[in-house]
Amino acid sequence: MVDSGSDSVFINATPQRCFDVASSFEHYPEWAKDVKEATVLSRDEQGRPHTVEYRASALGRSTHYTLQYDYSKAPLSLSWHLVDGDIMRSLRGAYTFNPDGNGTRVSYDLAVELIIPLPGFVKRRAEMRILSTLKELKTRSES
Repeated sequence: MVDSGSDSVFINATPQRCFDVASSFEHYPEWAKDVKEATVLSRDEQGRPHTVEYRASALGRSTHYTLQYDYSKAPLSLSWHLVDGDIMRSLRGAYTFNPDGNGTRVSYDLAVELIIPLPGFVKRRAEMRILSTLKELKTRSES
């Protein structure tokens, strides 16, 4: 079963700054508390990370997964999908960066299907941790 969540936040930074922070995957371990390692495996023709392997904390254990990124709507959107993962069957997500006055309204959408079903309270706790990445993106973008 696919579970999804979304959230949005106002960030006092330009859409380009937010996009730059969100697409600097190798720096995620510096500001996204659950990401322990991020390794760029391949880059697109413009030198942007295309395939990235992660090691992260999830559900009380370490998990590994590989994401592939789509820049077709950059810099107003950045989307991704799962290439490989040890606890996920599928993962799709996107950031959307909309100019809003002197800042940016950033939306975060995520849909995930785990290999092993989890009780509802565990899923809700995991969803809150994942969506907290948006708050961490805000802090990093405004610094």
